[in-house]
Order: sequence, then C-alpha cells, then structure tokens
Amino acid sequence: MSRPIARVLTMLELLQSGGLRTVAELADRLGVDERTVRRYADHLLDLDVPVESVRGRHGGYRIAAGYRMPPLMLSDDEALAVLLGLLAGRRAGLTAAAGTASETAAAKIRRVLPERLGRRLDALLGSLAFTAPPGTAPPGTSTAPETGTLLTIADAVRHHRPVSFRYVAADGRRSERTLHPHGLVAHSGKWYVTGVDPEADEDRTFRLDRMAGARVLAGSFVPPAGFDPAERLLTGLATAPRRHEVSVLVQGSAEDVRARLPAGLAIVEEQAPGAGPDPESGHWSRVGLRVERLDWLPAVLASLDRPFVIERPDELRGLVAACAARLADSARSRPPRA
Repeated sequence: MSRPIARVLTMLELLQSGGLRTVAELADRLGVDERTVRRYADHLLDLDVPVESVRGRHGGYRIAAGYRMPPLMLSDDEALAVLLGLLAGRRAGLTAAAGTASETAAAKIRRVLPERLGRRLDALLGSLAFTAPPGTAPPGTSTAPETGTLLTIADAVRHHRPVSFRYVAADGRRSERTLHPHGLVAHSGKWYVTGVDPEADEDRTFRLDRMAGARVLAGSFVPPAGFDPAERLLTGLATAPRRHEVSVLVQGSAEDVRARLPAGLAIVEEQAPGAGPDPESGHWSRVGLRVERLDWLPAVLASLDRPFVIERPDELRGLVAACAARLADSARSRPPRA
C-alpha cells in the first residue's frame, strides 16, 4: 500500500474514533502539512465517506453522525486469495522493511471474517508448505483446486482426521479414495496433499485439482513424527516412473548441486571422496532423475556450470553435444552490419 493511501485510511480511522479533529491535530498525527490534510478529506469525500468540515477558530473535520464503515464482505474464494497473497508476498520478501505489514494486514482481515470461515482459513495457513519460495520453483502451469476442496483437506490435516474423495488420475482413471492426510504442499503452480492410504498402508500423493467431493470422516489418526510434506512430495516427483532414467555425475557437493537444480527435479547423492571420475578434483555427486523427454536436459546441465559426466542414457550424450555445437555457433556469429 502506498504511503498516501495508507495516510488517507489512517485519517479515516482517526475521524471514526469520534469527535472533531482539528486540521493541525490531523496534520501532526499524519506527518503532513495542513494543505495535504484538506486534500485527504477530499479523497474521503470521493469515496462517499461523509466527512464534514467545521469552520472557525476551533474548526476541523468530523464524520457525519450515524456513519459506520460497511463490514468487510468477502466470499470464501476472495478471503482465501487475499490471505494466500499476503503469505506468498511475505515468503518472497515483497513486504515492508519492518516485516510486519503483511502480518498485521492478515490479522485485520481475519478479525472481521465470519468465525466459521476464519477457522477454516487458519487451518489452511497452519498446514500449508511450499517447496520453494515463490519465483524460485520451476515454471509450471498454475492449476487451482476448488476452494471447498482445499479448505476441507486443510481442516483434515490440522485435526488429523481421515478424508474421502473422488479422484481422476493422470490417465483418466476414476476412483474413490480414503487418505490420512499429513500435509498440504504448493509446488510449481499446483496443490498437493501427502499422506497414507489406510487400506494399503502406503504413502500417497494426490493433486487437489483432480479431487471432487472431499469430506472429512469420523475418527482420527496419529501423524508420523518429523514428517516433512514438502520433502516427501519432491522425493515422490523425482522418483516417479518415467520413460527415461538419467544418471549424471556432477562435480560439487550434494548441497551445492541441489541448490542449482529446480526443486523436485532430481535425487542428489554425494559420493565418497575419490569416487568421482577424477579423484583429485574434489567432491562429486550423483544426480538421478526420471523424465519423459530428454531434449530439455542439456540446457539444465549447462546451467549447473559444473563439470559433469553422463552415466546413462547414451542418447543424452548426443543431445548435449548438439546443444554445445549450437551454442558455439551462436557465440561465433556476428551481427549484420548496418
């Protein structure tokens, strides 16, 4: 919120506290001159706020008798959008230097929401995890789930309650599922829930936009200690069956290599000292990933800016060589003369 807008709203709060406020008093409280106070009063009038001007030695401004600010009316979707936007802004560092503006704004919105909706949004914000700060995850097509589904799953996660839902898999298969949900995760423009299938006693991950008819069931469960929903999701995405299994040795520690790769793309394991292709070159890490296509991997490997050795598949070697040749040709090219 820009400073002028914030000051206009602060002036409105001062006037709503009752009584007559002199121009000098308002100027002092807002940190502006008296001419600016009069301009702010005009802004409020433009917003249909009945600000009355009282002339004379002890004149000033006041709100017309009987006026009350209308209540904040937000639908479930609107309230969810506002609060998630504030949360994402705080995580991305897009907040005031003091770091409290988004928190106080969220608290003010929370106070005026209906109790039922407020409890459900609290459950969501308390159970949500991100795989990476906004802007650092790999680009993906944003796919929003139904608000009712998202809030229902969040409530089940927070209170350790089982849920049932209808699900459409990636191949179009439809099924009725039951889950002990452990966590909600936002990753690359999509929402996921991780948990355990109580019948098969196996870990499961589901996309919320493919769910319908979600409802909380009777009973409860005890979530595993130390469970990290985001880490579980990323591991599942990196190890899911795909057409190609890729293994590449990259020079560098596992922490360094992992930081250079998009979240959820690969499993990175640091090798024992001297286990790399060149024992004298320091740490090496094995990067394993499964993909449907190989054509985009040369650019990813080039972006690592580290020596690497392709273990498999051999097809990837040709693609990397072709990419290197194109880059070399482009580097040698000269712009046309004017």
